[in-house]
Amino acid sequence: MAKGSIEKRGENTWRLTVDLGLNADGTRNRPRQTVTIEDEALLRTTKRLKDYLDDQLAAFKLDVLSGNYIAPAKLTFKDFYEKEWIPKYAAIELKNGTTLKSHCSKINNHVLPRIGHKRIDEITTMQLVKMFADLRKPGARVDKRGGKDTLSSRTIQYTYDVTNSVFARAVEWNVLKVNPLDGVKRPQISKEDKKARKDRKNYYEDDEATAVIDALLETKSVWRMYFLGAIMGGFRRGELIALEIDDCDFVNCRLRIDESISNTENSQADITDTKNEASNDYVDMPLWYMEELAAHIKANRKLKLKLMDKWEGGDRNFVFHSGLGKPYYHTTPTQRWENWCKKNGFRYVTLHGLRHTNATYLLEQGASIKEIQHRLRHATSQVTSDTYAHVTKKLSRKTASHLDKFDPKVRPQSVPNGKNDAHSS
Repeated sequence: MAKGSIEKRGENTWRLTVDLGLNADGTRNRPRQTVTIEDEALLRTTKRLKDYLDDQLAAFKLDVLSGNYIAPAKLTFKDFYEKEWIPKYAAIELKNGTTLKSHCSKINNHVLPRIGHKRIDEITTMQLVKMFADLRKPGARVDKRGGKDTLSSRTIQYTYDVTNSVFARAVEWNVLKVNPLDGVKRPQISKEDKKARKDRKNYYEDDEATAVIDALLETKSVWRMYFLGAIMGGFRRGELIALEIDDCDFVNCRLRIDESISNTENSQADITDTKNEASNDYVDMPLWYMEELAAHIKANRKLKLKLMDKWEGGDRNFVFHSGLGKPYYHTTPTQRWENWCKKNGFRYVTLHGLRHTNATYLLEQGASIKEIQHRLRHATSQVTSDTYAHVTKKLSRKTASHLDKFDPKVRPQSVPNGKNDAHSS
C-alpha cells in the first residue's frame, strides 16, 4: 500500500506526498501536491485543520493510484504564457496581429507583475480575486495616459478574458486539473464607462457624413479613394490595405474581401485571412465609386510600368500602396485620416468609426439588421443588433411617433350625426 505524508511548508501551505517506491532507474517515485489554505478560521482550529489535510491527502492518494493525477510541470505562469500559450495558441488563433499585441499587453502590464513568478499549478482562486481587486485601485494603470492612474472597467474585463484564456489552455493541455479563475466572477463594465463610450459617438450623423463625403470628393490626395471606400463599404482598416486589383469586380460593382493587413513586422506586411469566415465576402459598392476606383487603378498600372525594376510589390497588385507597390504600414491610414480631419475642420472619429457611419446611415435609410450584418460581414445578426442598438432604439421611437396622429388631444373629433345617435331623444 502506498504511503502518504503531510509536510508544512509555509505559513498556510502544506505539501502532500505519496510514496510509490522506486522508479526503474532507482530514483524515488514520489508524486507531490501543494495545498494552500486561505480560510483563517480553519487555520486556527487544530483538529479541523488536521481532518481537512487528511482528507486532502486521501483524495490525492486516490488520484495517484487511479491514474488521474497530472504531474504539474514546474512552469511559472510567465513561462507557460510565453513558451506555450503565445506560440501554440495565440499566434495561431489570433490572426489579427493588432489583436494579439493588445492581448499580450494586458498580460504583460497587469498580470505578469502580480502572478508571473508563481508556479501556474500553485496559483489559487483567492490570489486571483485579490489581483482583480488590486486592478480596480488607483495606481493600477501603467501608462498614466491622459493623466489617469486607474484602469477602466473595460480594460479590467479584457484582462480577465485574456487571463482566463491562458488558464483554460493549461487545463485543456493537462497542465492543470482545474481553472483557478472559474471561481472569480467576470468583471462587469461600469455604467460610467458605458456612458462615456456612448457619449463619444464614434460615428458621423447624416449631416456630418454628407459634409465629410463632400469634402473628400474635393480632395486631390491619393488617400481620397481609401477614405471614401471606408465610408461607402464599411470596411475594416486592414481589409482595405490588403485589397488587390483582382478583388475589384467592376462588372457587378463589388469588392471582394478575403485578406487583411493588421500588423507590420520588420517592414513586411503580415497578410492574413480576415477576422472570421463570415468576413470573407463581396461587398456591393456604388457605381460612381467603382468608376472612380477604375481610374485610380489605371493610374496605378501606368505607375508600375514606369517604375519597372524599381517596383517593390512583387506579384501583388495592391489597390492602395505607398507608390512603389508595397502595402501601407498598418497604422499609416489612421495617421493620415487624423491629419485630414484636422486640416479640414471635422470632428475626429476613428477609421473604424467610418464603418459605424456606414451602418448607421443605412439603418436610418431603412436597411434591415440582416442586410447590415451581411454588408459588414458580422458572424451573427446579434453582433449587429448589439453594436447598433443606439440606432434601432432611435428608429423604434421614430416608428412609434407615426402613431401620434391618433392622440385625442390633437386629432380632429368627429361630430356624431344626431339622426343616427342611439342616445339622442
